[in-house]
Amino acid sequence: MVEPASAPYMEAMSLTVAIIGRPNVGKSTLFNRLVGKKLALVDDTPGVTRDWRAAPARLAGIDLTVIDTAGLEEAFDDSLEARMRRQTERAIEEADVALMLIDARSGVTPLDHHFAQWLRKGKTPIILLANKCEGRAGAPGLYEAFELGLGEPVPISAEHGEGLAELVEALLPYVPPEETAEAEEGADPADGGETAPVIKSLQLAIVGRPNVGKSTLLNSLVGEDRVLTGPEAGMTRDAIAVEWTYKDKPIRLVDTAGMRRKSRVDEKLEKLAVADALRVIRMAHVVVLVVDAEAILDHQDLTIARMVLDEGRALVIAVNKWDIVTDRAGTLKQIEDKLQAQLAQVRGIPVVTLSALRRQRLDNLLDAVFDIYDVWNRRVSTSDLNRWLAGMTEAHPPPAVEGRRIKIRYATQVKARPPTFALWVSKPLDLPETYIRYLVNGIRESLNLPGVPIRMLTRKGKNPYAEE
Repeated sequence: MVEPASAPYMEAMSLTVAIIGRPNVGKSTLFNRLVGKKLALVDDTPGVTRDWRAAPARLAGIDLTVIDTAGLEEAFDDSLEARMRRQTERAIEEADVALMLIDARSGVTPLDHHFAQWLRKGKTPIILLANKCEGRAGAPGLYEAFELGLGEPVPISAEHGEGLAELVEALLPYVPPEETAEAEEGADPADGGETAPVIKSLQLAIVGRPNVGKSTLLNSLVGEDRVLTGPEAGMTRDAIAVEWTYKDKPIRLVDTAGMRRKSRVDEKLEKLAVADALRVIRMAHVVVLVVDAEAILDHQDLTIARMVLDEGRALVIAVNKWDIVTDRAGTLKQIEDKLQAQLAQVRGIPVVTLSALRRQRLDNLLDAVFDIYDVWNRRVSTSDLNRWLAGMTEAHPPPAVEGRRIKIRYATQVKARPPTFALWVSKPLDLPETYIRYLVNGIRESLNLPGVPIRMLTRKGKNPYAEE
């Protein structure tokens, strides 16, 4: 069974800070400002953020883990808003200090008063921030903020980066002594974009259509309800990253929004969420494509798979909800046939059947992830490669062009991740695509590179390593 593990970088950070407040006061904008990257989706629509996310940051010499949370809602049933509120409560409990934001331009609202009263009863220290204080429009709201009973408000502008020095002053009492000394030596508070070093991890993205169980899979892997799940389609919007370990191997696990066909993506927020998922794929080492066992590898699944392979990422297909499948042999045959017909260019893609909800066969999934990661990183020696090339060209020589046969003089691997090879060819532009596919399939089978995209580049000229 998969054992849950704590986040490596969160243990190394000196101060964990949660950003909280009612919807649409600028929490995600402040989060992006502090971590120095546009990790959180930002839009004028209230309730964009649903799950809490954490990222490392460094502010004026202080190492931080910054947590962005969903907007506080007065909901206590089983609704989506209530589940979001419970996620925020967990984030506050994990934090060393909470930053409560209000919108100074809108002034203090009854909801601000309600949550300030609730926060005063908790154990986590609260720093009150009055956001959007650039110019004079925020001054009345700044003075109103004293009414909340959370101490003197700190005026900031998350969008423009104003007030960070004052935020550092407010954070200093909660920083351990060794960090305080470094901060007081005069570090520039404007270095809020500098990120603290993170342990190198396998970058693992979870992708798929909406409602196939991506978030449930992440929760089952890490052993806690880290992201929201439920029957509502499009539950996940932001790509949520979790630092985690499996068998002492660090993993950065990222859950993404469900990806529908472009023709069905209408709302601006969904377009932003899908764009965020594409960014995660490009940054990943291995991508787990979660498919529903009751609708296996439909058109959209195959489109996502091709997208992952075109980006050069290693791919594992996770067939979820396997516990409800009755004809398992027939289903596996159906998967095999579709892969052979639709993704024949990458033979040997690993397929793992599992049940995320019941936490069944999760070890098999992670073992497959690390196996394909090793293949994706594999390098072939030049001598082995050219012995293989000699055998391939002897068995099936390149075609002739204008009466003269194309010559492939030499091959070498120019990079891994994915395995990429260069061929020195007498007439590279005339070498047919069919022959390149012949070589790619041969190198995959002969040199043990199953299931990963292989890139074959052609170069003109003589063997660059041959002696003159």
